[in-house]
Amino acid sequence: MDSAGFSMKLWPPSLSTRLMLVERMTKNLITPSILSRKYGLLSKEEAEEDAKQIEALAFDSANQHFDKEPDGDGSSAVQLYAKESSKLMLEVIKRGPQTKESAEGIVSEKVKASDETTIFDISKGRRDFISAEEASELLKPLSEPGNNYKRICFSNRSFGVDAAKIAGPILSSLKDQLTEVDLSDFVAGRPEEEALEVMEIFSSALDACDLRYLDLSNNALGEKGIRAFGALLKSQKNLEELYLMNDGISEEAAQAVCELIPSTDKLRILHFHNNMTGDEGALAISKLVKHSPALEDFRCSSTRVGSEGGVALSQALGECRNLKKVDLRDNMFGVEAGIALSNVLSIFSGLTEIYLSYLNLEDEGSIALANVLKESAPSLEVLEMDGNDITAKAAPVLAACIAAKQFLTTLKLGENELKDEGAILIAKALEDGHGQLTEVDMSTNAIRRAGARCLAQAVVNKPGFKVLNINGNFISDEGIDEVKDIFKNSLHVLGPLDDNDPEGEDYDEEADEGGDNENDLETRLKDLDIKQEE
Repeated sequence: MDSAGFSMKLWPPSLSTRLMLVERMTKNLITPSILSRKYGLLSKEEAEEDAKQIEALAFDSANQHFDKEPDGDGSSAVQLYAKESSKLMLEVIKRGPQTKESAEGIVSEKVKASDETTIFDISKGRRDFISAEEASELLKPLSEPGNNYKRICFSNRSFGVDAAKIAGPILSSLKDQLTEVDLSDFVAGRPEEEALEVMEIFSSALDACDLRYLDLSNNALGEKGIRAFGALLKSQKNLEELYLMNDGISEEAAQAVCELIPSTDKLRILHFHNNMTGDEGALAISKLVKHSPALEDFRCSSTRVGSEGGVALSQALGECRNLKKVDLRDNMFGVEAGIALSNVLSIFSGLTEIYLSYLNLEDEGSIALANVLKESAPSLEVLEMDGNDITAKAAPVLAACIAAKQFLTTLKLGENELKDEGAILIAKALEDGHGQLTEVDMSTNAIRRAGARCLAQAVVNKPGFKVLNINGNFISDEGIDEVKDIFKNSLHVLGPLDDNDPEGEDYDEEADEGGDNENDLETRLKDLDIKQEE
């Protein structure tokens, strides 16, 4: 190779490099220092948000610098990127921690100013049909020479053919600068034939855009709609976020998505919520997932996926080691798919949120998942397993898992059959640590007085705790009074109890009258150790 003719571009940085910078800045912002002693130390949540905003601002500045000297190797852009990041981080440290209500500091103000010049959003107007005349007036800023719009949002406004023909040439002129396009809910109320023609016009106009973000949700696309966007989808090789929610994605539509998108190597976020995908569609989606090694956030909830599709999706997720958020709620997975998911769960070391409600997991599937989660996902913050027919049999394993997840903020186990025995074990698991816990849902679990009391005692003194939901159970009137007394200084934290049934079908009158049975159960479980290791 002739080294004299070879040059290496240093800009733009890879996605992993950008994420690494965010992580480093977050760590710096939460590490005690001389400055933090003077100005205050940021919380992890605030630091993460500030770090993301700092990086985005620094990247935009460096990118604009690089655009002015495209023939350079990018070294000066890299230097500016680092310099801007360092400068903004220092400003945030000197600003100190802020409440959400007053967070209008250095970074947020600059982000707002930056957003105004790069984002074009018409979604906040009236939700109605757009005429050609209105489109011409509304989209004028996009036609102005030298505009810097990179992100457009046409959501919530309904385009007909006439308006689309106005928008088409304007969007086509922005091909080289657009990186994010939101066309969700943009043909509402249009006849199918017209809606498909509008989609084809937009697709042709945006063909060859090098997008990072694409949202086509809420358009009832089906296979015809997906193929109407064929030109746009076929040209996307660098997508990082793709949203196809509430789009009528059937088996055929799912196959069309997989067929049209040439590469998902860089895809980080993929959302397929609320579609009629079914098992066959899930098999197609699983192929897409399998070829998305960078995937961090996968949502395939409410998609009518059964056991076969659930197994295929679970196995495909095994190729996505970077997953941080998995949402598979409201499908018909069953035990087999639950076990298949447990077989790959251990590789998601960075997992922070997992939503597994209403999957028919039963005890066997839930135990398999809890056993694996206990030994993995050390930073797990959200665990949801509502409505899975989980009984007290699974409670010891669930409790051991929960005890190990010290960063949990949200725990939802509602609409199961854990009863007092399970509730007391879960409460014991939550007693120690769990300083970040904000919400626990144990509603509709046939819990009575002893279980309710233990849950209340376990969370009442958590510093940032917001809500305990124990509604829909079988708590006696005396038990309700007891729980309210526990929360007497923070009654707002106790959720509504209007669906509680003190005479529920599993209710034991003797337990309420004498309390002996409840106290005996609590005594037997009081000293029961939750095993951290099998």
